[in-house]
Amino acid sequence: MSSQWKSILGQLLIHLGLIIVVFIVLFPILWVVSMSLDPRNIDRPTELTLIPPGATLDAYIRVLKQPSPNPVAFHELFINSIIVSVGTILFSIVLAVTAAYAFSRFLFPGRQLGMLFFIFLQMMPAGATLAPLFVILQALKLRTELLGLIIAYASGTLPFAIWNMKGFIDTIPRELEEAALIDGCSPSQTFLRIMMPLALPGLAVTALFGWMSGWTEVILAITFLEDPSKFTLSMVLYGMQGQYSTSTPWSDFAAFSILFTIPPLIVAFFLQRYIVAGLTVGGVKG
Repeated sequence: MSSQWKSILGQLLIHLGLIIVVFIVLFPILWVVSMSLDPRNIDRPTELTLIPPGATLDAYIRVLKQPSPNPVAFHELFINSIIVSVGTILFSIVLAVTAAYAFSRFLFPGRQLGMLFFIFLQMMPAGATLAPLFVILQALKLRTELLGLIIAYASGTLPFAIWNMKGFIDTIPRELEEAALIDGCSPSQTFLRIMMPLALPGLAVTALFGWMSGWTEVILAITFLEDPSKFTLSMVLYGMQGQYSTSTPWSDFAAFSILFTIPPLIVAFFLQRYIVAGLTVGGVKG
């Protein structure tokens, strides 16, 4: 066999392996889509058919009209989730980028200890902060409010956000800031006009992480929120799980899961253009 045929065979085997991997990755998604179209809404289907017999969109209609026994519409739950996610992003970015800039550019007592403390916080399980957050937010009268939930989520995302932003700011040459200061910019102008645009990739990762934390977290939300009008989509999705498999409306659950997944995909799509490295390469000679 010639080397050319060996090369072609090798490429075919590689592509065949990639196709198998893609199929394995997409199989659970196909299963959920098929389940959402299945008119049987009680018994969990045990066989996968891409288009189940009697396929219908009734599950999506039911979820959009009445997603839970509580008298709360889907769009109200959606708005609550958007508020919580966007609020978590804003808190995370504003606090993380300023703290990360200070840890990256300034020398002060306790700098190294502070970074080690952030690592310690990341190692703690989310449930470990449940009781302190409950007490603090209860004292501030924010425990049952969406603002309190935003603060709780932001406190959990900050350690990673600060570490991530510090690592990215460390890669930005100090010469760019010095050149801006020489040209007459104030320190605040240098931070806003030089550092912030160059830190967009790090901000994108931080924003995406903050969004996912606010969009998918359910334990804190179930513990803190009491008013159904303030519930989020993740709480209702979690509540759709029955105690036993036969008590779960699987078609509704699958349809709700797909609708629940669409907004994070959209956010990731718009942020992916900024999640790149090396924007400052070549910005400074030498």
